[in-house]
Amino acid sequence: MTAELIQATLETLQMVVASTVLSAIVGLPVGVLLVLSARGGLRPAPVLNRILGLIVNLGRSLPFIILMIAVIPFTRLLVGTTIGSAAAIVPLTIGAIPFLARLVESAVSDVDPGLVEAAQAMGARTGQIVGKVLLPESRPALVRALTVTFVTLIGYSAMAGAVGGGGLGDLAIRYGYQLFQTNVMVVTVVLLVVVVQVFQLLGDRIARRLDRR
Repeated sequence: MTAELIQATLETLQMVVASTVLSAIVGLPVGVLLVLSARGGLRPAPVLNRILGLIVNLGRSLPFIILMIAVIPFTRLLVGTTIGSAAAIVPLTIGAIPFLARLVESAVSDVDPGLVEAAQAMGARTGQIVGKVLLPESRPALVRALTVTFVTLIGYSAMAGAVGGGGLGDLAIRYGYQLFQTNVMVVTVVLLVVVVQVFQLLGDRIARRLDRR
């Protein structure tokens, strides 16, 4: 089953990489906005902060398998189908956005307030502080946040196989569970562990290189 395993691994990587990128495009601004709009932030907006926080918390509290089923109409509207790796990217992205947003919020909040105050004293605007201080100073933590999100999405992608999402999860369910081929189940688990370890090590190395402390 070498060909099937290779194809399933590529599908898993396709789903996870695409979902990580898409969730970063949305989750990063949401996380920064949560910091800016918080009480004591650069642009305090309590109402907006509470609304965003509520949406993020609701998204994080919803089990992924339920989310995946709940967004089936939206998935069909976007990609025209609800099965396959392309369709799985939609719920994976939706599920990862609130998760990543909280990690980004935590990373940006940890930036030394003295650096922000120094930038304000020099007359920097909010956008300049975000682009020149908050994001650069939190790069190591942001890389770690993306790494954690990537690893989490690998687990989500395995669950997506339960509803025809493709990838290693689908292969493990069809052959390892339904056809009782334990060897296939073991190989898929090993492949998932290898993928997780490779990207975790890569993310940790990049974060260490960016850390100037």
